[in-house]
Amino acid sequence: MSAGIVIIPTYNEIENIERIVHAVFQLPSTFHVLIVDDNSPDGTSQKVVELQQQYAGKLFLEVRTKKSGLGTAYVHGFKWALSHEYQYIYEMDADFSHNPNDLEKLYLACQNGADVAIGSRYSKGVNVVNWPLNRVLMSYFASVYVKFITGMQIHDATAGFICYRRNVLEKINIDKIKFVGYAFQIEMKYRAFVHKFKIEEVPIIFTDRTLGESKMSGAIIREAVIGVIMLRIRKIFNRL
Repeated sequence: MSAGIVIIPTYNEIENIERIVHAVFQLPSTFHVLIVDDNSPDGTSQKVVELQQQYAGKLFLEVRTKKSGLGTAYVHGFKWALSHEYQYIYEMDADFSHNPNDLEKLYLACQNGADVAIGSRYSKGVNVVNWPLNRVLMSYFASVYVKFITGMQIHDATAGFICYRRNVLEKINIDKIKFVGYAFQIEMKYRAFVHKFKIEEVPIIFTDRTLGESKMSGAIIREAVIGVIMLRIRKIFNRL
């Protein structure tokens, strides 16, 4: 029996993709993997096609025509996973900032009653490795800001290492997700919070990527700052 499907969005992750796929399939539990690639020019999707020969029936690939943002990649993956009847659906980065071994912790949390299990950098202090101080502070205080505006008591609102039960994704109407960057991660959690799903934070250690380039940008940060306020306003007017 599968422990669920791990959705990994990619754009130019040729340096990481093979290692991350092997790492997931070496775990004790049986996870499947869906790569959602935004037509990477570096050959990421071609490498996945090669790996599918080794992991037939467990490794899947969806290639989109252009780079369209993290949020839309995950929504694409969510719809694919729901149509294939997976009960547990995970978000994870390709660059090893999320330790694949921690998938087991998220799976256990959902098996034990959580509807949403978050791999949290801040639920037990600050557990971040190799980030410059300004990046740590920006991320940490982003979650403080989200708490203040939304009322969600979540320590790591921008976390992107998550397990959802399928009924959460069915209930929150992923077709209405508005944001694409960090604000997407906040919006997903807020929609689950508004629908009163049980959200649990699982402590992890986050390690910044050592290979490839970060996709962070000023536009993503601005979207998150403004997006949180828009989420709260839409909630007030019952438009979430």
